[in-house]
Amino acid sequence: MTPLEPYYAGQAPENRVEIPKQPVHVMLDNLRSAFNVGSIFRTSDAGAVAHLHLCGMTAHPPHKKLEKTALGAFDYVPWTYYERNRDCLKVFAEQGISVVAVETTDDAVPYPQFVFPKPVAIVLGNEENGINERVLRRCDAVVKIPMAGHKNSMNVATAFGIILFSLLDQWKAI
Repeated sequence: MTPLEPYYAGQAPENRVEIPKQPVHVMLDNLRSAFNVGSIFRTSDAGAVAHLHLCGMTAHPPHKKLEKTALGAFDYVPWTYYERNRDCLKVFAEQGISVVAVETTDDAVPYPQFVFPKPVAIVLGNEENGINERVLRRCDAVVKIPMAGHKNSMNVATAFGIILFSLLDQWKAI
C-alpha cells in the first residue's frame, strides 16, 4: 500500500507550507463510526500526526459522514486504507515502528506511567468490541486510560486525543 499524497485545501503543491510531522502513526482497527474517524482526522491534524492507517470497515475518504466531522482535515493528514489489518501491521514491522494498543486489558499500563517510543503506532479499536485479539497479540505494549466512573471505556476519538496529547507532552513536542 502506498499512502496517498496529501492535498492541501486547494493549494498547488508548490505553494504548500509543509508542517513537520510527529513520528506518530495511528491504526484504526475496524471503527464503526465515520463521525469518530472524522474526529480522529481532526485531532491527528492538530497533533501533526505522520500518518493514519484505516483498516477493515473503518470509513475512509470520500465519505459524507467523515467529511462532516473531519472538516477537511483529511486534506492535511496522510492516510492509507487497508482491507486487512495484518497488512498494516506488516508495514509497521517493515519500518521498525513500535506498536502500542490503547485497550482496557488486565495487563495494560496506565498511559501516564508509559514511556512512548519514537516512532510509535497507536492502535485504536472498534467502539463496541475493542481491538481485534489477533492485532492485540502483535502489539509491543498495551496502555489504558484509568477510569473513575462506572463504565470501563470512553469514546474512541476522545481516548485518542488524551493519548496523543499525553505522548506529545511527554516528548516535549507541544
